[in-house]
Amino acid sequence: MRKVFLIFAILGLLAFAAPPAMATNGDNLMAIGPISRAMGGVGIAAPQDAISAVFSNPAAMCFGPYCPGSQFDFAGTLFMPKVDAKVTVGGTEFSAGSDKKTYAIPAIGLSVPITPVWRFGLAAYGVSGLGVDYRGSSIDQPSYAPFGGNPLIAGEYTQLQILKFAPSVAFQPNDKFSVGLAVHIDYANLDLRSGSSFNYGVGVQAGAIYKPTDMLSIGATYISPQEVDHKDVLNLGGTLYNLKLEAPQQVGLGIAVEPVKNTFLIEVDGRWINWANATGYDDFDWKDQWVLGIGAQYKPIKQLALRVGYNYGNNPVREHNNFVGALPGGPNITTVQGIQMPTYYYETFRIIGFPAIAKQHISFGAGYEISKSFALNAGYTHAFKETISESGTTFTGQPATLQSSLSEDSLEFGFTWRF
Repeated sequence: MRKVFLIFAILGLLAFAAPPAMATNGDNLMAIGPISRAMGGVGIAAPQDAISAVFSNPAAMCFGPYCPGSQFDFAGTLFMPKVDAKVTVGGTEFSAGSDKKTYAIPAIGLSVPITPVWRFGLAAYGVSGLGVDYRGSSIDQPSYAPFGGNPLIAGEYTQLQILKFAPSVAFQPNDKFSVGLAVHIDYANLDLRSGSSFNYGVGVQAGAIYKPTDMLSIGATYISPQEVDHKDVLNLGGTLYNLKLEAPQQVGLGIAVEPVKNTFLIEVDGRWINWANATGYDDFDWKDQWVLGIGAQYKPIKQLALRVGYNYGNNPVREHNNFVGALPGGPNITTVQGIQMPTYYYETFRIIGFPAIAKQHISFGAGYEISKSFALNAGYTHAFKETISESGTTFTGQPATLQSSLSEDSLEFGFTWRF
C-alpha cells in the first residue's frame, strides 16, 4: 500500500501542474492515455489499461489485462493545436494565428484488488481544455477607432482547463458481469484575460460491462453534469461578472469483439454529449454531440501490440448566419446568465474565443511488453482541419464576417507497471 501512496504523492504534483490544452470532442479530450487514444478513443467495453478503465467505464476495472493483479499507469500527451481566425468588418480584413504552443498533459491511473470480487481504482488527468491566444495580433485591438474606441472583438484570449480526480470502485459478482462507480472531482480554471478563476465541481460516473462469451464484451456508462462557478472572470466595460460552466452529462455504449483471443481486438464506441443543456454551453448555443470511435489492436507476437483508430464527433458550435448586431435604437443585446452583452461581441466570443470544431481524427500506436511487469506504449493522433464561419452586422451596423479554423496533432506516450 505504501507503493500506492508514494506513486500518487509524487505524480499527483505533476498532474496539478498540467497546462491547458485544446480538446477534440467539443472541449473534452476524446480519450486519456496512449492506448485508448491510439484506438480512436474506445474503451467503454474493453479498456486495455487502468487509466482507460477509470476514464471510460469504471466497471471495466474487473475486466482487463491487469486483472486479477494490480496495475499503475503513467501517460503523457504532447498536444499541438493550430488555430487561426479571420475577422472582416466593413470590408477590412484582420487575420491572425493563435500563439502556437505545445501543451504537456500528464495522466496517472491505478487499479488494485480489494477482495476477489471488489476492485479499487484511482486516476488523475487533464480531461478538458480549450483556449486561444491572439494577444498582440491584428485582431487584438482594445480600442478600434471605427467602433468609437471599443474593442474589435471579444474572446481574443481564452483559457479553460479541467483536471479531474476519479476514485472508483467496481464489483464483479460473476465472470460475465461487473458494475462500477466513480466520483469525479473537478478542479477547473477559466481565464478570459481578467485573471484566472479556480473552483471545484463534483459529479459521478456509473458503468456496467456484460460478457456473454469470451469473444464479446458490451459496456455502458453514464456521467452526471458537473457545474463550476467561476468568479469575477468576464470583463464587460470594466465590470467583472461570474460565469458558470458545466461539464455536460454523457451516455456511452461500447461493443468489443475479440475473434482471436489475446491477439486481435476490435471495439466500437458511441457517446452522446449533452452540451445543449449544460450551463454556459447552452448560453452560447452549443448543440448536442454524437461521437463515434472505432479501434483495433493486433498482437503479431505476445510482447508487441499494434493499434489503429478513427474518431468522429459532429461540431457542437452552431453557426448564426445573418446575426443582427445593430437595432434602430442602438446595439442589439444578448443576455448570458443575467449579463448583457452586445450581440456582435457575443458572436465573436463564440466563434473566435471557443472554436471547439474538430470532427474527424485518425490515430495509431504501438506497445511493447519489456517484461511481465513493465510495458511501454506510444501513439499519434491527428484531427483534420475544420473551419466555422458566420456573417452578420456589428453594433454600428457594418457588415461583419467571423471565421475560425482548427487542426490538431498529438503525441502520446506512457508506461505500465504491474505489481
